This record gives sequence, structure tokens and C-alpha cells, in this order.
Amino acid sequence: MAQETQEKVIVIDFGGQYNQLVARRVRECSVYCEIYSYRTPLEKIKEMNPVGIILTGGPNSCYEEGAPTYTKELFELGIPILGLCYGAQLMQHVLGGKVEKAPVREYGKTETFLNTESPLFQGLEEQTIVWMSHFDYISQTAPGFSICAHTNDCPVAACENREKNLYAIQFHPEVLHTVRGKEILSNFVYNVCHCSGSWRMDSFVESAIQSIREKVGDGKVLLALSGGVDSSVAAALLAKAIGKQLTCVFVDHGLLRKNEGDEVEGVFGPNGEFDLNFIRVNAQERYYSKLAGVEEPESKRKIIGEEFIRIFEEEAKKIGAVDFLAQGTIYPDVVESGLGGESAVIKSHHNVGGLPDFVDFKEIIEPLRDLFKDEVRKAGLELGLPEYLVFRQPFPGPGLGIRIIGEVNAEKVAIVQDADYIYREEIKKAVKEGLMEEPNQYFAALTNMRSVGVMGDERTYDYAVALRAVRTIDFMTAEAAELPWSVVQTVMSRIINEVKGVNRVFYDLTSKPPGTIEME
Repeated sequence: MAQETQEKVIVIDFGGQYNQLVARRVRECSVYCEIYSYRTPLEKIKEMNPVGIILTGGPNSCYEEGAPTYTKELFELGIPILGLCYGAQLMQHVLGGKVEKAPVREYGKTETFLNTESPLFQGLEEQTIVWMSHFDYISQTAPGFSICAHTNDCPVAACENREKNLYAIQFHPEVLHTVRGKEILSNFVYNVCHCSGSWRMDSFVESAIQSIREKVGDGKVLLALSGGVDSSVAAALLAKAIGKQLTCVFVDHGLLRKNEGDEVEGVFGPNGEFDLNFIRVNAQERYYSKLAGVEEPESKRKIIGEEFIRIFEEEAKKIGAVDFLAQGTIYPDVVESGLGGESAVIKSHHNVGGLPDFVDFKEIIEPLRDLFKDEVRKAGLELGLPEYLVFRQPFPGPGLGIRIIGEVNAEKVAIVQDADYIYREEIKKAVKEGLMEEPNQYFAALTNMRSVGVMGDERTYDYAVALRAVRTIDFMTAEAAELPWSVVQTVMSRIINEVKGVNRVFYDLTSKPPGTIEME
């Protein structure tokens, strides 16, 4: 929902890879934050009336012709500004300092010495570890700035002009590798910007419900409910706001994890806690028929997506005209589709691209458009959704269709559902017992390989299951998780003994890159 009256910090993006992470870290301080391109006109920034501005990193050298920049007037608005990495260098360059190639490039964890009298570093130790990533450096600060942090190789790791509330940091406080990074950003929004910290999920949910009611009035809303976290939270929020004015269409393509179709119906169906119109379309056989004989991954993706559109179209026509089409669009979808920051156009999201022309509706409504994924989960809990739904493992749109190598059929789906269920059950058990930390994502996939095995006194010729578990911060890169050997052995034993058609279990050690997190 719109946040026009919300206390706001804005991030101006210069092409850095961490732009979303900066905004997330600010929001973790209970301060609302949005991302805008450096091409955003100064007048628009003034109209937004931000309480603070953060300039992100970027891949360029600020002194080169054509490099992303901003007008000097930005720094004369009287608004507190924090420059990070490229943003720090740009601030100094524009205001009369000097930036040039560093004699020693810094990359990675770096010991840094802080002046703890600086408002940015209050409450921190004088020595700390930060994450550096730069080949240029600030060789001379702009007039009025004093140095407040340095490293052995970087004389200006941070500088400040307290009188004008301008701060520049060469390192990245937003990443977890900077040990006290969250405190540094918190110091900026509270010590420098004097924020009140009013951005909370309970207040968001309350204002969003009110905003939905005002916008929808007595109109009808249609939502495609996938059962994923985003669409489920959107459904819960809309249901709280408008009840039976909402119709959710849940297409069960038969490629969900074990029991998930029934779990979704249990929450949103006739016996659930939410008062809405729920339509479940059991289209398993229709999908299996369309996928018969298809082995190429991209072809499977297209068939699964196209069939969903066709089924949703059929159901929408039965319902007739609606006033609003609702979508579970979240803030990263907006940013990555080029509608937010500068490092933007990563991929085209169906939620923010061209609107479908097969549903007769007046307007689109996206109640989660301002939220990051972790905030969506918090909103889900606030709305009363069960934890197993809110915190379920990431799951691709094509479902198990891309966790089954080769042709998809009912037999293979049953195998991977059962194997995956056992795997997730044992991981959860091991985490609960303190044997390990939960990986960021983990699942079982079915390979297209069959091999000879021996079970009892009989020869078998069955499938091999591949287990995947990764640790990642941003899902852009990932490393295979080191699971306790006893846990892997238990999972292997249970799958081979309990899942018919499997006689071998592999563990996938591939990182991303060169691999992907999913199997196809």
C-alpha cells in the first residue's frame, strides 16, 4: 500500500549489487525505506520529503566521463545523507574532494579503526571488521569533512561533515561480513536522521486493510492463489479487509510438495479461518497429459506456465466481471523489473509486466508491493497464517516439474514428493535437536538415472534421488551446506527403505555458480 505519510529514508541507487540489501537493513531498524534510481529528478526527491538519503555503491569510477552522478544541489537540501562505497566517493568528488585509483585495492574482510565519537560509530569498538570492495579511494576529503575511520591501506575509510549531516563510508555496512554494520546504519537513521522507528508490521497490516477497503469499496477482487508465501499473505490480507468480496482461484497442477494442496485448502477453503470464496481446480491429470514425453527444462516451464494461464482464464470467465485483479507482487519484483532502482532490470516478473487481457477488470491491486520477503513473512504471522505456510521453503513456480529431470509423470511426482518430505522432516528434526543450523534452501530432486541395486536378495533397477541443500545470503550465489553425516545417512536410509522406486541417493555439492540452486 502507498506510504505517502510514512517517515521515509530513500536509497539512491548507482548500480550497486546491494541496493535492496541497504533498504532491507534500514527497514530492520523499523524505518521505512524505498529505492530510486540516480536518474530520479531532484524535485521528485524533494517532494518525497525524506528524513534521510543513502547513496549506494556502484561499479564505476565517479571521476570518469559518463559515470552515474548527481547534482551538487542534493547535498544542499539540508537532509542527512550517507554515501556508501561509490556513493561515498561520489559525495567527495562532487563536493570538491579527490578520488583516484587506490595504490592497494581492498576486497573482503578488513580490520578498520573507528573514531567512536562520530554519530555513526557511537557504541562500537575502536577496532572492527568491515567488508571492503573498491579499487578507487578517497585521497583527499572535500572541504569541511574530517576523517572518522581508516584502515592500514585506506586513509579515508569514513569521513563526515557533522555540521551539514553528510557522511561517507568506503565499506559496506549493509552486508553481514561487516561485523557491526547494522548498528552503523541504525546510528545513521536514529542519531543523524532522528527517526522515530514507526515502520512495524502491525501498523502496516492495519493501514493496509484500511487502504484496501477504501480502494475496493463494494467491488469484487480476483486473486490467483498459488499457495506460495506471497500469494497466501496477499489472500489473507485481502480476506481480512473485504471478506467474501474476494475470490481466490487455486490451481493444483499436481506438482506441489506432499500434502501442500490440502494444506492450502485447509487454510483458505470452506473450513479455514478466512471468509472468502475459494475455488480449487484439481488439474493434475491435465498437466501430466500436457507434459507427457517432454524432457527439455524450458519446454516444461512454458507448458506449466501456459496451462496455468489457460485454467485461470477458464475459471475467471465462469466468475464474470470483477473490479480488481489482485497479485502477490513484492518489492524485489518491482525493483528487479526496472521500476525501482538502477541495478534494476534483472528479470521480467509476471506480476509487474503486461497485465492479462483475459480477465475483465478495472484495476490491479498489489497489497504487498512495498514489502521485502522477510516483511511479507512477518505480515503473514500478523494476519494469523500458520507458521508452516509462512516459513515454508522457497518453491519455484513450475513446482516439482523442474525438480524431476526428464519427463514428468504421476509415478515420478509421487517418488519425489515422498523423498522430499522425508528429507525436510529429518532436517527439521536435526535443527530442533541442535545438530545443525537450518540451510537457507533444501529439497530432494529426482534424477533421470536408473541403476542396479540389491534389496534383500533381489536385484533392483531403480531411480536415484539427489539431495540439495545450500547456504546463501542473497540467492544470487550459494554454497552447498555441510550437513552432519549422521543426518545424511538417516535420510538416505529412510528414502531407500520407504520410497518405492529408489535404490540410490546422491548429495549435490555444486555451488552457484557454476550450478543453479534448482536442478533445472
